[in-house]
Amino acid sequence: MIRRAAVLFLAALLPLLAGAGQAGAAGYRYWSFWEQDGTAWAYANQGPSLARPADGDVHGFRFSVSENSADATKPRGTADFDTICAKTPAADGRKRVALVIDFGTPADAPSGETPPAGRTACAQVPEDATTAEALASVAKPLRYDTNALLCAIAGYPKKGCGEQVSAEKAPAPTEEKPEPDDSGGPSVGLIAGIAAVALLGAAAIWQARRRG
Repeated sequence: MIRRAAVLFLAALLPLLAGAGQAGAAGYRYWSFWEQDGTAWAYANQGPSLARPADGDVHGFRFSVSENSADATKPRGTADFDTICAKTPAADGRKRVALVIDFGTPADAPSGETPPAGRTACAQVPEDATTAEALASVAKPLRYDTNALLCAIAGYPKKGCGEQVSAEKAPAPTEEKPEPDDSGGPSVGLIAGIAAVALLGAAAIWQARRRG
């Protein structure tokens, strides 16, 4: 009876652990917003409609599937402000914002769509303009949802906005990503699953001994 209880315990453990792994792999398909700090990209701590870049700033957008901001994929390319805005002279009362727009990979694309080639642009806008306004000046049409979430740049993608992608459909990472916020331990879901299964196994073994 004890051996049978142990087998039941392991049988219960496997699907829970597998489920925890699948849940961690699920993500969302969306445009992430980045700011360039020197030569490195940093995930923006505010949305493009609130950010007010200064003359000479470099901001980026990347379309991809990711679980959260720590897992988001950076824009590709090494172009800096001097390169992107080389042909745009300074003007009184206006600022220049270098934009990097990365439409992502085919693996990140919604079904039936193909990502356009990435592009850069130098937006010359009024001094109080937001990043969203700078983007609108060089990459229309933009599309937003009712919560002001940026859904499409230059018409891509044609539909959808921040939709969840199941674990089975989420693409595998293909390039370097920002370092996640890792506490060094397993996820809360995994710990909860193991604890629940441990309690189940202990109860099964206790019941087997009682009957024996």
